[in-house]
Amino acid sequence: MNLHFLIIDPQNDFANPRGSLFVPGADKDLERLAILLKRHLTQVNAIHVTLDTHHWVDIAHPIFWLDNQGHSPEPFTIITEEAVLTGQWQTRQPHCQTRALEYVQSLQANGRYQLTIWPPHCLIGKPGHNVVTPLAEILTEWENTFAMVNYVIKGSNHWTEHYSAVRAEVPDPDDPSTLLNTGLIDELKQADLIACSGQALSHCVANTLRDITTNWSQENISKLVLIEDTTSPVPGFEELAQQFLTEMKARGMHTVKSTEFLV
Repeated sequence: MNLHFLIIDPQNDFANPRGSLFVPGADKDLERLAILLKRHLTQVNAIHVTLDTHHWVDIAHPIFWLDNQGHSPEPFTIITEEAVLTGQWQTRQPHCQTRALEYVQSLQANGRYQLTIWPPHCLIGKPGHNVVTPLAEILTEWENTFAMVNYVIKGSNHWTEHYSAVRAEVPDPDDPSTLLNTGLIDELKQADLIACSGQALSHCVANTLRDITTNWSQENISKLVLIEDTTSPVPGFEELAQQFLTEMKARGMHTVKSTEFLV
C-alpha cells in the first residue's frame, strides 16, 4: 500500500504553548501524531509537511493597517470591505490602499473568509516557524532511512492570506507560489491512503483539503483519512471546523482516531 502522510503547519507558533498563535490542544495533537507516525514509520512511502511562512509585514498582520486615530488593529480584528471604504481602516503606507481594498473585495466575493488580523506568526527565520519538537524528531528518524520529507512552503506573499497549502486565498498572477500547486495535488493522487493532520482544523486544514478535493475525482477523495485527535480549531472558529467536517464526510472523507488508524 502506498501510504502518504499530509501534515499541515505543525509549527511552534501553532503547536507550542508559547507560540504566538497557539491553538489550544495542538501540543497534544502533535504528540499523538508523532506516536502514530513512529508506529507506522516503516510503512510510510511519503510525508508532506506544509509550512506557514510569513514576513513581519503582511496584509493580515497588525503593522499593515491603521485606524483613523493612527492605531494598529488588535489581533483577531476583522477588516471588512465597508470598513476600508469608510476609512475605519486604512493601510499604513498610502500607496498600498487601492490594492488592499481590492483584496478585501475579492475575499468577500469568494465567500470563504473575511480578512482576519492575526498575531505575527511563523515568521521567516524565527523559532516559531520550526516544526514542533516531538514531530520534528520523528521526521528526522524517517529521513535517516534515506527518505526525504516534502516540505511545502506557503504564505510568503505579503499581499494575500494563504491558509490552503495548494493556493492562496487571492492568487497573485505574478507570484507562482500563490497559484494552484498542481504538483502536490498530482503527487497525492498516487497514494492509496492519505493520513491527514495538522493545524488548524478551522482554517489551514479545512482549506487545504477542500482545495485538493476540488481538483480530484470522488475515487481520490475516499483515500483521505483525517486523524481527528491530531487537529484542533482556532478558538472562536469551532463552527467553521464543524462545517468543514460535515461537508467533507459527505463527500467521502473518512475520520479516525490516532489509536485506531491501521490497527
